[in-house]
Amino acid sequence: MNYHDITTDDMLNGDGLRVVLWVSGCTHRCEGCQNPITWDIAGGLPFDESAENELFDKLNQPHIAGITFSGGDPLHPMNRDEVLRLAKKVRNLYPNKTIWLYTGFLWEDICTLDGIECIDVLADGRFEKDKLDNNLHWVGSSNQRVIDVKETLKGTKIVLHY
Repeated sequence: MNYHDITTDDMLNGDGLRVVLWVSGCTHRCEGCQNPITWDIAGGLPFDESAENELFDKLNQPHIAGITFSGGDPLHPMNRDEVLRLAKKVRNLYPNKTIWLYTGFLWEDICTLDGIECIDVLADGRFEKDKLDNNLHWVGSSNQRVIDVKETLKGTKIVLHY
């Protein structure tokens, strides 16, 4: 897996101050995407042991509420295994920190992935420029959903996170 950046003290990609891992690779290529530089799966840098250590050093800070996986698309087929491995590791090491994930895939298509249960909040759906809504919290277009994964997995309906 490749990545473009690891940012800290981010307040725009989930509740509280967060660490964000910006991965490479996206097949959705949404018109109006705010991160087209991340589309190339071979772009950025290899996510190696040094990058993983940096990520967890930043997560270890007590003021950090959690991690957000974004990009690109963390659930691009070439990223899924590594991102979900990291989510499991975060859940084990930091059970009180939240895990958010942004993907262009729909919940219905990825809800059975091994490790998805480690995610607290998942923003799904492609960005659709004609449905841009600047009044929305956490997403850019009205077709996208911000899903409470744990509550959704308990039942038969999708529970939105507000």
